[in-house]
Order: sequence, then C-alpha cells, then structure tokens
Amino acid sequence: MKRLTVNNKEAYDILFAGDFGGLGNEFNSEYKDKKIMLIFDSNTEIYKDAVSKELSDVFGEVHTFTFTAGEKNKNLDTVMDIYEAAIKAHFERKDLFAACGGGVCGDMTGFAAATYLRGIKFIQIPTTLLAMCDSSVGGKTGVDFRAYKNMVGAFHQPSLVYMNMKTLLSLPDREYLSGMGEVVKYGYIYDSSMLDIIKDNFSAIKHKDERILSELIYRSCDIKRIIVEQDPTEKGVRAILNFGHTIGHAIEKLMNFKLLHGECVSLGMVAAGRISVNRGLISEDDLTDMKKILQALDLPVSLKGADANEILAVTKNDKKMEKGKVKFILLDSVGKAVIDHTVSDEELLSGIREVLND
Repeated sequence: MKRLTVNNKEAYDILFAGDFGGLGNEFNSEYKDKKIMLIFDSNTEIYKDAVSKELSDVFGEVHTFTFTAGEKNKNLDTVMDIYEAAIKAHFERKDLFAACGGGVCGDMTGFAAATYLRGIKFIQIPTTLLAMCDSSVGGKTGVDFRAYKNMVGAFHQPSLVYMNMKTLLSLPDREYLSGMGEVVKYGYIYDSSMLDIIKDNFSAIKHKDERILSELIYRSCDIKRIIVEQDPTEKGVRAILNFGHTIGHAIEKLMNFKLLHGECVSLGMVAAGRISVNRGLISEDDLTDMKKILQALDLPVSLKGADANEILAVTKNDKKMEKGKVKFILLDSVGKAVIDHTVSDEELLSGIREVLND
C-alpha cells in the first residue's frame, strides 16, 4: 500500500489501496468511544456495507447518510439534512464525518464537517478518478449557491484520504474518463513527463489498467501535495491548480451541468491554451497536441449550442476574481503554469471562441 503525507499544519496521509481492507487500521483505540457518519450518494451507496464493516470494530457507532447523486444536490439544503442527521445521532466535536464518493460528496461532506459545531474532523474515501487525483486532497470544501458554483465553502483539511482503486472499475466510462481531464491538467501545469506517460498508454488508460492508473493518480496527488503544502489556503501558487477552471466552470453552469466537470475543464484548458498561444507563451503545435491528447481520452475540445458573450459574462462571477479582474491561469510553457491578472475580455473571448469554433 503506497502512502503520501501532506505536511500542512495538521498533517494527514493519502493511502493508495486495492480494497477497503486496511481502512480500519488507520484508527487507534481512542476512536472506540467516537461516532462516525459515513456519507454516500445514491451511486456510491453500494459500498455502504464494506466500509461500515471495516469501521464497525473501530468506532463506537457507525451511522450512514445518503443523498441523491448529482451536482444539483450539492447545496445548502443537503448540508442542512446532514446537520440534522448528526444532531439527531448526538454527534459531538470529537466525532467524525466520512465522504464516500466523488467530488460532489467530498466537497459537501467537508463543508458540513467544517461548519458543524464550528468544525469536526472528516476523512475522504474518494471513489472516482476526479476525486482521487484532485478534489479529495487539499482541504477545499464547498457547495453551490443558487446559480453560483462553489461560492460557499471553507478550507478544512481531511484527517485521512483513503483510496480503493477497485472502485474505479465500476464507474461508467464517461464519468471515469472525465476525471482524466484533471490528470492531464497536472501534466500541463507542473510535470510534462505525465503527458508522455498518457500518450504512451491511451489504450491502457481507457481499459482502466490499474498499474498505469496508480502511477498517474499517485503523481497527481504528489504534485497537489507539493503545491498545497506551500499554499494551503490559495493565497498564491495554489491558484495554478485552477488551470482550465475559470472558463470551464462558466460552461458547466451555462450548460446546466449536462457536461461533467472534467469535460468542462477540458474545454477550459483548450481555451486557456489559445490565450497562451496568442501571447506567444506556447506554440500552435503545443495547442494542437493538447487537443489530440484530450480527444484520445474522449474528452471534448469543442462545444456547440453556447454563446461566447454569455460564457464571458459568467466568468465575472468566478470566485477567483480579484479587484474586478479574473485571476487567470496561463501556460508559460508545457509543464509550467503562471498566474495572470491582465487577461482582457477580448483575450477571454478569443479563448472561448476557440472551443465554440466561432
């Protein structure tokens, strides 16, 4: 079992396992008088018995909560339902929540933990590729508020991240490959050698080869670990992790979440790539290569049925705005991202039009 340690103020481990069998071993005897709330969505409830079994000998009480899967339920109403379940079960400050699912479940459970009784511990048990390689690590939590994605949230680090790689096998192909959008991101913002691994293993990736996936997920988590250790609350360098997300989030919202998050990040990366080309930072060939990689993973590089000016307008609601300017992530070169505060509306439109084929 591989292990990484994130050395933030409160250090925690990321474990890469082949099943749930080692989960209980991560808790010592002090948890015998503690409660844990396992939070699933309707897709990941299939793991309820296995996870509960591993923790029933460790915790005094194991409770479960299930919400209906989907971004539309990542809201304060569901968080209030979690609060109510915890209150009725008499959860106290030394008890724990556990997110058993993808990015929606992890973000929302983390936010509920950050705010219940002014903050209790929680653990991440990610079951999707996107959650494993990105959202379960780093302590970003939050929910969507009305039409605004992740507008309400908190930084609240997990106490443990435990990954069972076998859960990837049960994912529908589209959802699974959507997570590759985040993996590709790491190659472009930090380590270009990851792109070579991806290009050499398209078939293995699409067939969910555990050896290749373990390497890519481990590398992604290690990069994120390095970045969040330097900047745990996104005051500086951590912002490079948002490559592809500003325009991607706008598209995600305007398409009413019909596209998956990783698919929107794919489109956002292409748009950011176009702006980087126009500034002379990367070459046209680099952008063409990016599109080929994304297309080989069944990720979109173009979009129909959207309006460029509407997408631009939604970017203005991005939570990463500073003094009315978008904090935008560009590529200084393949494998190196930079934060830029000077991207104009005209430049944003050029990137958006790249994916709209205008």
